[in-house]
Amino acid sequence: MKAILLEGKGGPEVLKLKEVPEPKPGKGQVRVKLDYAGVNYAEILSRKGLYGWKPKGAYTPGMEGSGVIEAVGEGVSPTLIGQRVMVGTKFGCYAEKVVVPAHLAIPALKQFSQQENAAFLVNYMTAWVALFEMAKVQPGETVLITAAAGGVGSAAVQLCAKMGCTVIGLAGSDEKLALVKKLGAAHAVNYRDADYHQKIEQLTGGVDVILEMVGGDIYKKNLKLIRFFGRIVVAGFASFNLKKWNPFSWYKTWKDLPRIDIATMSHKSIGIFAFHLGYLLKDTERTMQCFERLREFVTKHDIHPVVGKIFLLEQAAEAHRFIESRKSTGKVLLKMNGAE
Repeated sequence: MKAILLEGKGGPEVLKLKEVPEPKPGKGQVRVKLDYAGVNYAEILSRKGLYGWKPKGAYTPGMEGSGVIEAVGEGVSPTLIGQRVMVGTKFGCYAEKVVVPAHLAIPALKQFSQQENAAFLVNYMTAWVALFEMAKVQPGETVLITAAAGGVGSAAVQLCAKMGCTVIGLAGSDEKLALVKKLGAAHAVNYRDADYHQKIEQLTGGVDVILEMVGGDIYKKNLKLIRFFGRIVVAGFASFNLKKWNPFSWYKTWKDLPRIDIATMSHKSIGIFAFHLGYLLKDTERTMQCFERLREFVTKHDIHPVVGKIFLLEQAAEAHRFIESRKSTGKVLLKMNGAE
């Protein structure tokens, strides 16, 4: 089968399409023939050698996708063969086929296309857990979402808008701001404006919850907007630009990391959380409980993922370049041969 093999670290050009042996499902596993794979920023960091949980040696990136179960291992019912599923895993989805534990091949949402199923799991679970399981967002609250036109951001805007919140979305271009408004944000604000936080203060008087995915100066300005009993969830760090060969970048990266200052937090009685979906997957029961609440909510409110640009599997390097250009909106996907 064809797969993207990452044999070293570096720029997008290190993502190479290779012929590799077809994986065989072991005990408790299934093999999924993929139609689409989602592209995530974590995979870009992994490609650069900056991600903590990539396997040793050459491997195939890719944390999610959609497809059909075509084979099962020992202990898994053969009745699952032919079932449409979405896949969540640590790596392996930049490929025509992937083997995962049976519980990580989740039945596809019937109201979604296969593209939408591939765009759903990582983004919407990240937004849902960060905002509703951790920050306990309530109807009527004001929620500020950074990188609001991206994969997680667009999911967060939709979820909070349907929850009955006043949503403020930050984005960096007119096209992205228009998308954020279309998804349900009450206000779409350009973070490139030096005084954007003052604009938000005038519009809302402050915010109750911040979904933080950028870091740096954006994080510092957003801190000034938080109200009493506010909550901040750090679920990403888009300004992360560490270059191991450049010591000057080490200091900038260290300086831009979102920081916790207990004394400052106590002035407004705020809480700061951090979330990473990959580590939650270790707790299967809790992960599935969160997913069921999310599935029920998006079905009730007829929410659909925003699918951005679609590349062919062999164009994985171009997909990474596109995301790093900061021109992408919604979810970027890789399409396998034969997918509709």
